[in-house]
Amino acid sequence: MSNTIKEGKKTAIIAHFTLVGAIIAIFMNAQPKNDYARFYIRQAFGLHLIFHAFALFLSQSFNEYAWYGLYVFYLVLWGYSFTEAIADKKQEVPLVGTFFQKWFTFIN
Repeated sequence: MSNTIKEGKKTAIIAHFTLVGAIIAIFMNAQPKNDYARFYIRQAFGLHLIFHAFALFLSQSFNEYAWYGLYVFYLVLWGYSFTEAIADKKQEVPLVGTFFQKWFTFIN
């Protein structure tokens, strides 16, 4: 395991626990900056943001199956990202991971 992964692993894992955890992880990664942590902060922040945006949209009209779809989508991608972070691999989330890395460049 490289030293960068070892140092950033705790921050990468914290980022996966709610949107607040992702924000805390951003501040934890302020000094010193860690590339592994930054990668997973972007992934987790994007997943949480997408989930909350779609939940807000779905709250306007109740469709039970749409909610099931949202939760399955979120939990599968979240689980994938979390297990990859624990396994010390930098693997983007399928479908949206590349967008998160482009969109959230403000997360250093």
